Amino acid sequence: MENVDKELYKQLHESQAKYTYFLLAGAASGIAFAISDTRDSNIAWSMLPLGISVFCWALSFFAGCRNRQYFHSTLYANFNMILVEEGRHPDIPQHPQLVAVATEGIKKAAEENSTTANKWAHRQFWLLVIGGLFYVLWHIIRMCR
Repeated sequence: MENVDKELYKQLHESQAKYTYFLLAGAASGIAFAISDTRDSNIAWSMLPLGISVFCWALSFFAGCRNRQYFHSTLYANFNMILVEEGRHPDIPQHPQLVAVATEGIKKAAEENSTTANKWAHRQFWLLVIGGLFYVLWHIIRMCR
């Protein structure tokens, strides 16, 4: 059963990572396309929605990077917790009370990192969507001119 759990965890992690990188690519592509699409344009107030969309996409990219950073911190904490529990961590003596305290502290840090990673993931998605909506608004304004 433990192998099944490990395999499911591995698949979940790979799926989450691919999704995050897909959104990162979408944000970067949106920025690149907006720049390419307006290469010969003059700055005007009608371009404000485009500016907002690029800003949202940049924030989405930042949020995706922060998500990955916090996720990796969670993995690092989990790895250290395994070392502590197995008595192999170089900084934690194999004393039951010290192991319990260290494990609890690492577990709390991992949970906080995981919660923060999830918040950044939600921000990444919604900023990408909002950026897309502002891009469509800008495109409609441009079509009506």
